[in-house]
Amino acid sequence: QVQLVESGGGLVQPGGSLRLSCAASGIIFRFHAMGWYRQAPGKQREFIAVITSGGSTNYADSAKGRFTISRDAAKNAVYLQMNSLKPEDTAVYYCHTDRSVGTATMDYWGQGAQVTVSS
Repeated sequence: QVQLVESGGGLVQPGGSLRLSCAASGIIFRFHAMGWYRQAPGKQREFIAVITSGGSTNYADSAKGRFTISRDAAKNAVYLQMNSLKPEDTAVYYCHTDRSVGTATMDYWGQGAQVTVSS
């Protein structure tokens, strides 16, 4: 059973930093790309960042230069370091991975971590 558990959300002032963590279980972690998405109230869930099994990264334009995704295979964990936070970064942040099952791909999501950027 695949489980993704996020932690590290909270309230931060504009310009501040937060680090989100996601602990993964039920997968062979080193084989999986891991990603972060977010969903703000009234908006669709959007891609933020992804890190491949080989460590390559890709970011949404909104995250480039401010956010850093990383992974620790020893801990089966992926992280999102968020700096220079803005009020528009306020959202629920979700950890994501997927797995091939036969010819289909199954998506897995964590329960979400609330990030609120406000003075």
